[in-house]
Amino acid sequence: MGSVQHSAALLLFVLAGLCVGQRVVLVQEGRLYRARGYHITIWCKVSGYQGPSEQNFQWSIYLPSAPEREVQIISTMDPSFPYAIYTQRVRSGEIYVERVQGDSALLHIRELQDRDAGEYECHTPNTDERYFGSYSAKMNLSVIPDTLSATMTPQALIQVEGDPLELTCEVSKSTAQHTHLSVAWYHLQGSGDGQAMVILSLSKDFILTPGSSYTQRFLSDVRLDKVGDTTYKLSIGRVQPSDQGQVYCEAVEWIQDPGGTWKDIARKQTEKTSLTIRSHDRDFQANIAAVESSLAEGEPLQVNCSVKAQNSQNRWFQVVWLFKGVEVARIDPHGVLALKEEYEERAALGHLQVVKKSNELYILKVYQVELKDKGTYSCKVSEMEKASTGFSTTQFKTSSDIDVNVTPIESHMHVSVLSGESQIVEGDTLILHCQVSGATSPLSVNWWHLRKNGDQPEHIVGMEQDGMLRPGPSYQERSANRDLRLEKMNSTTFTLAIYNTSATDDGGSYKCEVTEWSMDRSWKQAQETSVAISPLSLNLRATLRSRTANVKFTQDFELFCQVSATHLISQVPISVTWQFETIPEANGYQQLVKIMPCGTIEWGAAQPHFQRKTRVTKSASSSELLIHSATERDAGRYRCEVEVWRRSCQQARHPAIAAAAAVKSNVVEIKVHPPESKLRVNTEDRSLEISGGADTEIECRVTSLTQGDSQLAITWYFLPPSPADAPPLQIVRANYSNILDYGSEFSSAIQKSKFHSERVSSNLFWLRIQSVNHGDRGRYYCLVEEWLWSPDRGWYKLGKKESGKTMLEFKVSENKLHVEKTNHNITATENEDVTMSCLLQGPSQPASLFSAIWFHGLEHSGMKTLVKVHINGMVEYADEEMVGRLHLRRPSFGDFSLILRSVEPGDAGLYCCQVQEWQQDSSGTWVQRASEVSGYTRLTALPPESTISSRVCSSPSLLHFILIYPLILFLGLIAAFLYLYFKNRQTHKESIYQRKGKELWVDLKGAGDVEPTYSDHSNLEEEMNKLKEEKMD
Repeated sequence: MGSVQHSAALLLFVLAGLCVGQRVVLVQEGRLYRARGYHITIWCKVSGYQGPSEQNFQWSIYLPSAPEREVQIISTMDPSFPYAIYTQRVRSGEIYVERVQGDSALLHIRELQDRDAGEYECHTPNTDERYFGSYSAKMNLSVIPDTLSATMTPQALIQVEGDPLELTCEVSKSTAQHTHLSVAWYHLQGSGDGQAMVILSLSKDFILTPGSSYTQRFLSDVRLDKVGDTTYKLSIGRVQPSDQGQVYCEAVEWIQDPGGTWKDIARKQTEKTSLTIRSHDRDFQANIAAVESSLAEGEPLQVNCSVKAQNSQNRWFQVVWLFKGVEVARIDPHGVLALKEEYEERAALGHLQVVKKSNELYILKVYQVELKDKGTYSCKVSEMEKASTGFSTTQFKTSSDIDVNVTPIESHMHVSVLSGESQIVEGDTLILHCQVSGATSPLSVNWWHLRKNGDQPEHIVGMEQDGMLRPGPSYQERSANRDLRLEKMNSTTFTLAIYNTSATDDGGSYKCEVTEWSMDRSWKQAQETSVAISPLSLNLRATLRSRTANVKFTQDFELFCQVSATHLISQVPISVTWQFETIPEANGYQQLVKIMPCGTIEWGAAQPHFQRKTRVTKSASSSELLIHSATERDAGRYRCEVEVWRRSCQQARHPAIAAAAAVKSNVVEIKVHPPESKLRVNTEDRSLEISGGADTEIECRVTSLTQGDSQLAITWYFLPPSPADAPPLQIVRANYSNILDYGSEFSSAIQKSKFHSERVSSNLFWLRIQSVNHGDRGRYYCLVEEWLWSPDRGWYKLGKKESGKTMLEFKVSENKLHVEKTNHNITATENEDVTMSCLLQGPSQPASLFSAIWFHGLEHSGMKTLVKVHINGMVEYADEEMVGRLHLRRPSFGDFSLILRSVEPGDAGLYCCQVQEWQQDSSGTWVQRASEVSGYTRLTALPPESTISSRVCSSPSLLHFILIYPLILFLGLIAAFLYLYFKNRQTHKESIYQRKGKELWVDLKGAGDVEPTYSDHSNLEEEMNKLKEEKMD
């Protein structure tokens, strides 16, 4: 809201320049937040005025308790302007107005109070010829608590020049508004009367700024760090004499005004810390001392060189070690070590060390003193001054001499061997202790093994002086497998441990050989002991027991495998394998489960069903196999196989490592007897007589079950009235999961909506039949199946029982309907349409409506619904495939004739209709009042008339014979005819030619004197030409 007012005021201020003479008053934009107890100002300015250049200002306030009432505070023109509550504060100067220019002024409140919160108004009395513009402006001021805190424990510190200095200041605030903090450290020289100088400040924007006197020392020597949520630390690396005086911390809290500027609203200073700086003494002392000056050969020698000086941490020293007056080691001011050749070699071997612990302590240490280390030691300390070219010596001091005496040593060593166990079983750990007494120098140990007298001893393992282990050639593999361990328990005891011992390989004598080393000399001693190891297979036995060998179906049974041996079996790792063999097949034993020594279970793959129902446990000397919910598959022979291992449980899992011993138990045969079904249902026959259109329930009651958790499947069956041996028709089946499956005769939508299977209680089931009609007559019964759950077989059927029959009769309505009862016989050819009549005869009630149901069935069998027409004219088909072939024709009232189109052989049988009369009761509901069944219509379907063409067309083989074979025969005859034709013609031509020649050339030697007769020449020539042409043809 304040920003909107300010924008409006600026707009007025701009317009004031455009509109001459329009007065605009602007006041500092609010809302302002100021802390209680501090001096505040609020500015006000006017523009666009006429009259004198010096304008007057009047300030008023609207308190939150009375926002509509103006309370006058101060005026530049009227001393009597303030109200009584502000008169004293104005007279005392606590509230005053500072005129910045003639047309701008500042309202000052020296010490802000909680009651000063409210809406302030700046008013400028009119000096214009007329009123035009604004003469006042308002802003809001909120007074908030002063939560700023800055504390520092006052101290009087005396520091030596160059010493470090750290001061901490705790600054905190809890202002509800968003504010920032700035922290600054100040220095007052002398007694503190002068002006404080800034050492280092952290602004509200987290910018570090050093004071003018500390710019050169910023970062390298002077730091300001925030080390916590409220802690600010001033660090001076090396104090200087100019730092003497008083140091304090000042915290300022800042808030951002609506105009965007930041304003300090609170300021706190801590108490002052007095700081005195003293210059240091440049003199120093060098001292030398030995921890022990009289040593035996091989003992450690430590010589300390100490420097005593003021401000030593800020000075540079070089130390030189002297042995018998000759330099042996040097540490320069940077701490870099330089050794003479012999001592450098000893340091590389770890026998000698020279270190600078601090700027005041330097140590020379010889870990094993030798006879050559006997003599005088001293150190020379030089103070160095750092320059641009390097270090230069300013002064030096040499310590006094100390004498170090080294005496030679002699060996007093004694060796003994002790065994950890008196009796060791194969697989146990062999532990031998080699104890050394009287030794004063480093030792090395070697263990040897002698299997039997006359054999060469084998080196087992050795330990050098530095603790390094060296296994012998025959024991390399066992050492790599961690079956061998040599450990130095203390300075005088060396323990040999051999794991997973073997009765044949690890028995015999063991010798411990100890060597004491002192510089370039050594002393050796040995001791031995005999060890006997008992084999694991000694009297190992496994016994299998069972509480019962005859188990009922779903009953749990247990098998116990007990292990015994001469030795304590609980102290060795064993594995137990449970094995199983089916009785009929006898295919050999197969692994059920194996428990390894560490408890790992391995299931066999041959009988996976055991894993889901078997619990197996193992103790140190026994194992138990528990099989839940026994079934026929669990019957068979059981046995257990026990393996004893020398190795640990992890190593026993390795297939390449064989067990030390194994034994099989006796065989136990388990027989599983299946449960007997105790399912019983009510077998009493019943009879129901139901009116047409009414609903009814057929009851199926279960009287007993085998188990309480048995699941039941119910199947409802229907027996038609005739013939007597008609097979039952399945209506609906509800399996043990209550999934419904309707029979083929009852799978239509009408039948599914008519017949419902319902479970009323745990042992009572109903078959609900809605709107009973003539076609529902017959006997009904249920078939109950009992199902049990088996872990390995799942759900299986235990038994089934059939209930008694319920005869459902159709009750003849008392209200008689007159439906034609005449029976008809109709004979129709296939694909012909037939009409079957259903006529309502006699008068009917005007308020009555009628529905009709057509049934179809074979003789001596039940009737099934074909189609139903409701009172509202809606037609419902039982079989969707018959929709196109059935047509209900109602040419007149009371005529429910049925047209069957395209008769098929399967349509033959009996047809009848049931007519129902409906009337409305007092509540308007339609209620069935009467029902009647018509006479029967017997339909006989004849095949179509048979003709030669139809017979031929209906037989593919006959069709092929008539069409194809005659064609082939005809083509053959044509070919034969053509062949004979050309053949005969050729023969005829040749005969004619011969005959003409004979006629032309008559034998001249004819009989007697007869003269030959010549034909006419022209005729002969024509005949010859014809013969030639025929010849050519």
